[in-house]
Amino acid sequence: MRGGGGNFGIVTSLEYRLHELGPVMAGAVLYPAAKAREVVRFYREFTSACPDEITLHAGRMTTPDGVPVMAVAGLYCGLPAQGEKEFKPLRTFGPPIADMFGVIRYIQMQSMFDDAFPPGRDNYWKANFIRGLSDEAIETFAEYAQTTPSVYTTGPWLDHFHGAAARVKASDTAFAHRQYPYNFSIFSSWVDPAEAERNLKWTRECWDAMRPFMAEGAYVNYLEDEADPLARAAYGANHARLAALKNKYDPTNFFRMNHNIKPAPTV
Repeated sequence: MRGGGGNFGIVTSLEYRLHELGPVMAGAVLYPAAKAREVVRFYREFTSACPDEITLHAGRMTTPDGVPVMAVAGLYCGLPAQGEKEFKPLRTFGPPIADMFGVIRYIQMQSMFDDAFPPGRDNYWKANFIRGLSDEAIETFAEYAQTTPSVYTTGPWLDHFHGAAARVKASDTAFAHRQYPYNFSIFSSWVDPAEAERNLKWTRECWDAMRPFMAEGAYVNYLEDEADPLARAAYGANHARLAALKNKYDPTNFFRMNHNIKPAPTV
């Protein structure tokens, strides 16, 4: 069940083992969208050596008063005083046009960008891992960060993956893609249905432009209903083992309303 995407049963209850986490050093800094290239280059440098305790994201968004910006948002999962030291280079680079970092409750960080995704808007999202942030990838990212057709679009966006999760063996869970340092996302959003085609076109063009930098795998939570080829890509080298398990426990493929792992054919 660990990452199998509902292919092997239905979860009816969960029991969590929580880890205490008091106030944290967290927030975001904002830069002009026109500085996307410089911001992502700094983000690449900063994330290349940040400690396990830091989670950091970067991307293009629009402030509530309509200003396009590049945001770098993060959290230090440890003592706030140490987090303040770790984030100092980020908070002094640029300098930023706004600094929203501070000592806050973890749940405040989780809801910081809720206003950017209100109910009622049309959305079209795409995402996949990228192999790294080469200069060419950054140039492409920066180009599309400055040409979004909707003021509501949040993206392109980058998530950094490292630390303990990256040290789990690929074969230990169904999720196999732990070697890639970044995930690339596009969160397109608009209000007027007449704007749909323009936003869809821009999103697909951005996606195609970034495709040369993408990894072969995929993250199953980001997939649409794209059926077998990308389901296989989502599980990578683990797919054959999962298909064998499916054949053992669900040979009729009863659990199929998902990114489906088909039972391996019997010999």
